[in-house]
Amino acid sequence: MNGIMKLGAGLLTVFALTLLAGVTGSAAINPALPSIFIAGDSTAADGIPDAIGWGKPFPKYFDSAKINIVNEARGGRSSRTFVAEGLWDKLLADVKPNDYVLIQFGHNDGGEINGDKIARGSLPGLGDESQEIDNQLTKQHETVHTFGWYMRKMISDTRAKGATPILFSLTVRNIWKDGHIERGSGRYGEWTRDLAKSENTAFIDLTNLMADRFEQMGEPAVAPLFPKDHTHTSEEGADLNAQGVIAGLKATRENAIIRTFSAVGRAIEVAPFNIVVLPHLTRPAGTDRENFLRWLNLPDPADPALPNLLLIGDSTIRNGRGDGIDGPGQWGWGDPLAAYFDPAKINVVNRAVGGTGARTFIAQGYWDRALSLLKPGDLVIMQFGHNDNGPTAPLHGTGDETENRSGETVHTWGWYLRKYIADARAKGAIPVICTLIPRNIWENGKIARQTDSHADWARAVAKSENVPLLDLNELIAGRYDPMGEAAVTALFADKRVHTTREGAELNAQVVISALATLPKNPVAAYLRPKPAPVW
Repeated sequence: MNGIMKLGAGLLTVFALTLLAGVTGSAAINPALPSIFIAGDSTAADGIPDAIGWGKPFPKYFDSAKINIVNEARGGRSSRTFVAEGLWDKLLADVKPNDYVLIQFGHNDGGEINGDKIARGSLPGLGDESQEIDNQLTKQHETVHTFGWYMRKMISDTRAKGATPILFSLTVRNIWKDGHIERGSGRYGEWTRDLAKSENTAFIDLTNLMADRFEQMGEPAVAPLFPKDHTHTSEEGADLNAQGVIAGLKATRENAIIRTFSAVGRAIEVAPFNIVVLPHLTRPAGTDRENFLRWLNLPDPADPALPNLLLIGDSTIRNGRGDGIDGPGQWGWGDPLAAYFDPAKINVVNRAVGGTGARTFIAQGYWDRALSLLKPGDLVIMQFGHNDNGPTAPLHGTGDETENRSGETVHTWGWYLRKYIADARAKGAIPVICTLIPRNIWENGKIARQTDSHADWARAVAKSENVPLLDLNELIAGRYDPMGEAAVTALFADKRVHTTREGAELNAQVVISALATLPKNPVAAYLRPKPAPVW
């Protein structure tokens, strides 16, 4: 009798776990579109009533005409059993180049390794230890590895298919102590973060992201989100977790994902920068333009139906890939600027490219690509000057002089600004000129201002072309002066030209304030009541 009861309990367990699967089969995949696959347990699976995973509401945050969402998460699985049962191979069979695989395990990895009812635990840690067992459930011999071993396998297999893995820490369990919710369980979040760093893989700390949100809500408000137990959520709870996943994906700055969001996906705020670990993608060597453009990860308008705020310029607006890694720690002011704008009303499209000047931004094709995005009513904010010296620079001044260089007719710096203005106006867009941000150079206790050079030339062109001017060289210097040299130096990642994240935020504040002083503030209708808390 006891044996029958054990068998019945085992069958019920298997049945329940199957119900928690919620798998979207390969028949639903449009092969012409990129795909996002989900590998995980019941906290990501479609689930059953009162035990819904975040993968169920997840598709509504995407445009199904642009991307497939394939939820292969399966209830009751650990990193080990997801691999051992062939679920990983099944998922991997449909993965193709340029797809993404979201990987989240840990809730079930701390269980028994070889129990007579459950045998799904992995060995703890990230090492290469293993244990030989005769599995009491499968009746098969099995080599059990560490949590890290299984996760590394998924990362490696994903990359071998030309796809991108993104790791997640666990969803939060409804376990509270002294007003704080558990940020666990176990060390799986810590191990996943460490693994992401060692494997140079993107990581989204969903645990801390959602724990922060739940603690803001408070324990009484969170309790109804967990109607079944402390692990599995209601539909509302699953949707909140899905929003956290979307916020984290936005913070990865993967434009191939971001451009596929639906309207509700675009409305989700980006997660704080410290929630995400980003991979260091090596700048391509040589002159392979296509690889370099892919590396730059230049954004497209999130919603083509909305007006655009287009930024063009150099690394003081957007450094490297715009993720703060290239440098390292160097941020342009265009990155935090987006936090001031309502994404349901306008696209902030930061097309600045590090190392370019007024001439080379055109000569290297970046302006033509940016110009193709413009439509009537858009706004173009331009700032050049930091890289407009040396052998690749335009001629000095704002006149009509020219010079032949290896078959190219090179014009003055002011001529190139006038070209940007004319091209933008021809598209029905509104151009705005910025003087270049000041460098961290001090003279007699004040930041040195530019005279008889690019700042003055920008002012002259703005006046002659009747274009709005944001005099950032003077306005930011005016903010720096009372702060003092030591405090300002702390805002520069390289001590002279490129700002830290905090320095970029200060500069973005100045840009917004300067726009507000224009006779007709061209962005007033698109601003948030207050800036988003994170960017």
